[in-house]
Amino acid sequence: MNRTAARSRATKETRIELSLDLDSAGPSDIATGLPFFDHMLEQLGRHGGFSLSLHADGDIAVDAHHTVEDCGIVLGEALREALGDKAGVSRFASITVPLDETAVEVVLDLSGRPYLHYEIDFPGEKILGDPPFDPQLAEEFWRAFASSAAITLHVVMRRGRNTHHILEASFKGVARALRSAVRVEGAALPSTKGTL
Repeated sequence: MNRTAARSRATKETRIELSLDLDSAGPSDIATGLPFFDHMLEQLGRHGGFSLSLHADGDIAVDAHHTVEDCGIVLGEALREALGDKAGVSRFASITVPLDETAVEVVLDLSGRPYLHYEIDFPGEKILGDPPFDPQLAEEFWRAFASSAAITLHVVMRRGRNTHHILEASFKGVARALRSAVRVEGAALPSTKGTL
């Protein structure tokens, strides 16, 4: 079984190249022009147990929104392609991930039905850096990712005060849930409908 995918996306706002290998825990190679976002995507690959290469060139001088959202679209498409017909996968996963004062719960289903429930309240500040990262963009990333991957994803903050901790626990939580959900447990399709 070869669960890999490579995707490209080029618009007037962004150019993205991505490769994904669900069964290789290789290092991540991330460059989006947004250092904090790079750090979050590295967490996704590392804690997801997969190899991820993502290079993006976007109009971040205007706003980071296009780059963050388009990365979510391309990563979701790649996940969907790499999973193929999803035969044998665990399908469901849930986890609560702590980071100091923060705890974020993630519930995930490789359902074939795109849905995002995102319940995160940030203290309001941006993540410092050059350029700074607006934490509200994380919701746009997860919405684009869940829609393109055709998965059901719930991300809920149980507690937290530090914006960096909240975002990082969210990315690690999704990563760990994905790691469990994509795990191959057999050969049968985990659905009574015969398709996911």
